Amino acid sequence: MRKDLHGMEHGNGHQPEYMQAQSQQSKKRNRVRELRENKLMTQAQLAKKAKVALRTIHSVEKGMNCRMDTKRKILLALGLRFEDKNQVFLD
Repeated sequence: MRKDLHGMEHGNGHQPEYMQAQSQQSKKRNRVRELRENKLMTQAQLAKKAKVALRTIHSVEKGMNCRMDTKRKILLALGLRFEDKNQVFLD
């Protein structure tokens, strides 16, 4: 076992529990990957069509939060309306 900077012991190579809770709170569920795959699009194709960075699509699909403008761009690139956001971004 080793102690981190806060004196908490952990030795299994995973994040301490308090860090896991923080990272889980910043993640939100969405259906971007499902909808993208249904349209047979790659992440790169969606990024190009939405005019956002590839890493943005990757992060969004992993559940990271994004700005409302980014959500709008992704929705439009998937052929959806902004009004459909609650069906895609399950906040």
